[in-house]
Amino acid sequence: MAKPPGRSKRRGPQLDRIILDNLLDNDGTLVGRGDDREAERFSRVDFSGRDFTGTRFAECEFHGVDLNTTVLRGSTWNECVATELHAAVFSAPRSSWRDVRIEHSRLGSVELYDSSLRSVQLDGSKLDFINLRNATLTDVLISNCIIDELDLSGATVQRLELRDCRIGTLDVAGARLTDVDLRSSDFSAIHSLEGLKGATIDDAQLALLAPLLAAQLGIIVE
Repeated sequence: MAKPPGRSKRRGPQLDRIILDNLLDNDGTLVGRGDDREAERFSRVDFSGRDFTGTRFAECEFHGVDLNTTVLRGSTWNECVATELHAAVFSAPRSSWRDVRIEHSRLGSVELYDSSLRSVQLDGSKLDFINLRNATLTDVLISNCIIDELDLSGATVQRLELRDCRIGTLDVAGARLTDVDLRSSDFSAIHSLEGLKGATIDDAQLALLAPLLAAQLGIIVE
């Protein structure tokens, strides 16, 4: 008798180590639209309201930087580390992120729709709303974060882990998920349950989702 196929093994995010050496301190005065900045450190710099459309940051460090309403459309971030970022509005649609770590930051509305994220970690931060509609995420770890709303509708996601997070609403309408681990995080609501195909949840989360699943399937529970 043939053996039943084994359960496929879920793969977690593969994150590259980021090493930054010999950085040059930059007060940010001369950074502008379409610039190419490499191996620089920005500490306690106020970039609020500036236009950095198409600007590229490579091997850069950011600490205590204010990015409120900074225009970051189409910007590129490679091998960057950021701590204590501040922005009520973080606007970076159609941007590209590769080998980036963001820690202990406070961001309000985060606009990352149509963006590409690869080998990205977000840790220990508070965010009101993350718009990742139609984005492409590969090897992303979001850990120890409080997020009011996470919108992944239409996104293509491969190897994403939400680790020890508290999330208000998760929207996965039309999302394409592969190796997505939600097991250690708490959710108040999930929109478009069919979009969870390809995600891993635990028994407690399944119990919370049961009424929503029953309603979607038209099952009456008495």
